[in-house]
Amino acid sequence: MPINKLRYGSKIGIIGGGQLGRMMATTAKHMGYRIVVLDPAPDCPAAQVADEHIIANYDDMDAIEKLAKKSDVITYEFESVDLDAAKYLESLDLLPQGSELLRITQDRQHEKEVLVKNQLPVAPFKIVENEEELRDAVTQIGTPCVVKTCRGGYDGKGQFKIEEDSGIDQAVEFVKKNGRCIVESWVKFDKEISIIFTRSQDGEITYFPIAENQHKDHILHTTLAPANVSSEVINRALASAKAVAEGISVVGTFAIEMFVAGEEVFINEMAPRPHNSGHFTIEACNVSQFEQHIRAICGLPLAPVFFHGAAVMINLIGNDVEDYLDEYPLAHFHVYGKSEIKEKRKMGHITFVGNELEQLKQTILFK
Repeated sequence: MPINKLRYGSKIGIIGGGQLGRMMATTAKHMGYRIVVLDPAPDCPAAQVADEHIIANYDDMDAIEKLAKKSDVITYEFESVDLDAAKYLESLDLLPQGSELLRITQDRQHEKEVLVKNQLPVAPFKIVENEEELRDAVTQIGTPCVVKTCRGGYDGKGQFKIEEDSGIDQAVEFVKKNGRCIVESWVKFDKEISIIFTRSQDGEITYFPIAENQHKDHILHTTLAPANVSSEVINRALASAKAVAEGISVVGTFAIEMFVAGEEVFINEMAPRPHNSGHFTIEACNVSQFEQHIRAICGLPLAPVFFHGAAVMINLIGNDVEDYLDEYPLAHFHVYGKSEIKEKRKMGHITFVGNELEQLKQTILFK
């Protein structure tokens, strides 16, 4: 699509009204843009800060057409966007990210095949659709391994770990229930890192500091930046990110989660939008992952990225959100405005910023 530099007062449409949409909208409002959100929830987080809210399902083509008429450019806050809707918006030159990024990242098979095609490091895997294929895959890959649904699933959902051969029978039932799945070798990794980058419509790429992620109950709990990894790992992660960005023509902010095993990196998953592990950039960098994303989709030049030196981001999960002011009074806090507190639901996050990570961790009594 032609690069159109959007001016003050232009309207940005966002498909999805969760916390990522809210932070996109807040950033865009600071930059002088107006926001139209499409989301089925009447009081979703993004709608609380938007100028207009279209209350409809994401695959409601009448609503998508309405969003198109109201918007000068459109983006999305998650990858589960209806592909037909994305193709329609792309045909109108309203979706700079295009539909191909969604097609790839909506399906783990497509994602892995693209990575292999671009000669990028991934754990050994097989695609299976029935019991015979599953048993053959486990025999070839070995145990432990993990079976994941090809579509959907996040925060540990939609997957089953096979510790040893005795667990195959349960995995068979998992495949019967979920259909096409991917079987991956279980990577014995030292740590998980993520790299967030932004690519403009004319191919410029900027990278945020590589961060280290720690999980609880399969949900991201803490992100520390910079990651405590070697220069070799940093170089390999950056090279992989660049290959992905150029190989699939990324536009906007994009996230890649990687496993680090010794000096090797293995790409785990990708997300074609801002990511939970990049929230530290709001306070810890001169430009956030959200501003860079808005810049990219609006045809603006990307800002060079500068980092304060250290950051710790902690997710507020479930009831954690009720005590954050007492527990962390000196933190930068973000509460997402979700109407109901639920167990294992991301309700907000807090961020601490400093000059040096070890000193920062001691200051906040990090455990």
